[in-house]
Amino acid sequence: MGNKRRGKILAVCTSSTRGVAKTPVEEIEIVVGYGIRGDAHAGHPTRQVSLLADESAEVMRQREVEIGPGALGENVVTQGIVLKDLPTDCMLRIGKDVALVVSEVGKQQQEPNAIQAAVGDSIMLTEGVFCRVIEGGRVRPGDRIEAAPAGNSD
Repeated sequence: MGNKRRGKILAVCTSSTRGVAKTPVEEIEIVVGYGIRGDAHAGHPTRQVSLLADESAEVMRQREVEIGPGALGENVVTQGIVLKDLPTDCMLRIGKDVALVVSEVGKQQQEPNAIQAAVGDSIMLTEGVFCRVIEGGRVRPGDRIEAAPAGNSD
């Protein structure tokens, strides 16, 4: 695993429709076993919250793809923590209250969607992190995020 286990939240994003870019909001409410209240992806058993490191998005920006927070369908944009290297079952703590458990790194694209049409290949498919919620609460930009040592997911 990378040596960067701590970082901060740069943006939080939601959408009311699946397969489209998410919109940055001031705050999200994360609900245990469900995901983000008001987000189209809430309720999935293993992909309740999606995260993407801004460092990963920068790879796409270097290809001159104009993307901002939520453009790749991510709920939470982080900085300073190496998300793509986290093992499954790793616990992430956000702020004082929220705990997520990494269930997947990357995902299979079921079918092309509006995001893929807008930006081409998405780094989210290889470096996005998907989590289930074990402790809920509110998350906003500026909150800290930290990866707990492996084996501390429950």
